[in-house]
Amino acid sequence: MFEDVQQVTAALGEEQYIVSDEIATVVFLAGKLGKPLLVEGPAGVGKTELAKAWSGATDKPLIRLQCYEGLDENKALYEWEYAKQMLYTQLLRDKLSDLLAAAETLRQAANRLGEEDDVFFSERFLLARPLLAALLSDEPALLLIDEIDRADAEFEAFLLEILSDFQVSIPELGTVSARHHPSVVLTSNNTRELSEALKRRCLYLFVDYPSHEAELNIVKMRVPELNDKLARQAVDVVQGMRRLDLKKNPSVSETIDWAKALVTLNADSIDQNTLETTLTVLLKHESDVQKARRQMTRGDDYQGRGRRSDWN
Repeated sequence: MFEDVQQVTAALGEEQYIVSDEIATVVFLAGKLGKPLLVEGPAGVGKTELAKAWSGATDKPLIRLQCYEGLDENKALYEWEYAKQMLYTQLLRDKLSDLLAAAETLRQAANRLGEEDDVFFSERFLLARPLLAALLSDEPALLLIDEIDRADAEFEAFLLEILSDFQVSIPELGTVSARHHPSVVLTSNNTRELSEALKRRCLYLFVDYPSHEAELNIVKMRVPELNDKLARQAVDVVQGMRRLDLKKNPSVSETIDWAKALVTLNADSIDQNTLETTLTVLLKHESDVQKARRQMTRGDDYQGRGRRSDWN
């Protein structure tokens, strides 16, 4: 548990995650208040990495639920290991025969078998998926519900009991409460509007693309072998590209990938050839690549490519 905001900043920094004062404050409050944290923002700005860094900084095991269209509670919560139940039934066949032998009617046999439901529907046959695993963890865990906006509204409604009471209802077992309250981080790329009910249960944080200096610090931390001059040029280019109204702006993770690519190529500057041949490390749509190339042809100076005047 973090004792103050400054400790959050320092601890996440040790996990190679640079935070703003706002991010550090909201993470601190989420931990102290025991509230889930909903983190929204463009894809690739470090929302998932924030959860990973939080997990590492607090030594909490990270339990991740990756959301997608069609995800339902059975895939996210639990399922029964029917094969194991069948094997158990075969092993206990003689016991079951003895149990049912004295039954005079089919109804009595069914009742006697029903009394043994607890044997077959118990935790020994329960296969916990991420949500239940976080509740049943023997130590406090960090539950990451990644890209919740990809899941259906019905699944979002199902989450409300877990997010508010840290418990869930299982028909065969009843209500299962968390052994330890997990820290919960939900991320969203804003592909759809989330319900007010879900937002009301969470603290909210919007993470946008970082400023020039913040992104430069990230690159220096994650790719220390890149020299300062080239790191600054690389960030200049990326920041400029985000002003081009692209279909998909280059993310922070793609900036880091590009920086690593420049190191791998032993580049000492971002000249025209280097920029053109590595452009697809940053841009993932052909229309964006062509738009960026058209912008590049407006000037001849590729050594300092990325200055604001080059990409406006």
